[in-house]
Amino acid sequence: MNRATKRTCEKGHTFYKKSDCSTCPKCEAERKPKEGFLSLVSAPVRRALESEGITTLPKLAEYTEKEILKLHGIGPSSIPTLRKSLEEEGLAFKA
Repeated sequence: MNRATKRTCEKGHTFYKKSDCSTCPKCEAERKPKEGFLSLVSAPVRRALESEGITTLPKLAEYTEKEILKLHGIGPSSIPTLRKSLEEEGLAFKA
């Protein structure tokens, strides 16, 4: 049985996690953008994109869907949201 362990982040937030993930949910909520396409996706998707330097739609459009799906934290269910965001700006994933 996987028991949740009590943890404290650098900012002093206390939280419980069952996995090895050390991300503080309170810090992550504070970091979440209020607008833009990164505000529409989950924290793992946002972190995966940010770790690759993909923070704008034009930058996202430089990648194929297949390349984006290879990033850790991004699954097939996130592609429709990303595709729609690109389309709203007249962009698309690289062919």
